[in-house]
Amino acid sequence: MTATAPRRTGAVTPGRGTTETPPRRAAIAARTLRTDRWWLQPLVTVVVLVLFIAYSTVRAFQNAHYFSEPYISPFYSPCITTDCEGDTFPELFTGPSWISPAIYILVIPLGFRLTCYYYRKAYYRSFWQSPPACAVAEPHRRYTGETRLPLLGQNLHRYFFYAGLVFNVILTYDAVLAFRDETGAWGHMGLGTLVLLANAALLWLYSVSCHSCRHIVGGRLNSFSRHPLRYRFWTVVSRLNAHHMKFAWVSLFGVAFADFYVLLLATDTISDLRFF
Repeated sequence: MTATAPRRTGAVTPGRGTTETPPRRAAIAARTLRTDRWWLQPLVTVVVLVLFIAYSTVRAFQNAHYFSEPYISPFYSPCITTDCEGDTFPELFTGPSWISPAIYILVIPLGFRLTCYYYRKAYYRSFWQSPPACAVAEPHRRYTGETRLPLLGQNLHRYFFYAGLVFNVILTYDAVLAFRDETGAWGHMGLGTLVLLANAALLWLYSVSCHSCRHIVGGRLNSFSRHPLRYRFWTVVSRLNAHHMKFAWVSLFGVAFADFYVLLLATDTISDLRFF
């Protein structure tokens, strides 16, 4: 007598075309079997993002100390109301005095980062614990993805990307204006000039390395050989895209530091280090 191999549960029975009932998922009482500090990264993400949100909110509603000739805070640029300090951008309208000019501006950068593919991963895991880490059970009973409100708004990311590029141009323009002195004469360069230049450069790296930029440059092409120029751009963006997470964090710190530096100058806490 020959031994017969045991039938695997869930396999199709030969010759019958029927499938047996598959087994249920393994019942694991523990929330996770991981022994490392998997909770550390979500915790750090929560702390850093909360600190940035708190700082930027305070500065946005402060409505003061955002301009120190020739520097303007990126939180308040482009300053488009008639109540703005400085003259780095044309004044387009007169808003209520109790509304900070930053409120009109921060909607676009906030929307861009809020819908960013990397930041979705960061705050989904950290704030919503969906999931908090790999191989860790999430507390939610079901998952609907980004098919319902408010997560359906994540599909607006590409449009925030376009608007964010306009802001990058304006912040680059601010960095160029930072080569003027207090009298408006060109030839000035201080530490604030380098701070604004670095902030603009980091924001460009963050934007260009975006997944949407990669799709815009090389998406929907059936043959790269027929589009050699777009293929070159796509290759460069793909290399930058591999470091998108780094650019996201560094540019976040960069824009906060640029605002803080202008704040220190505007309140006469420090003096700008001038090189020439």
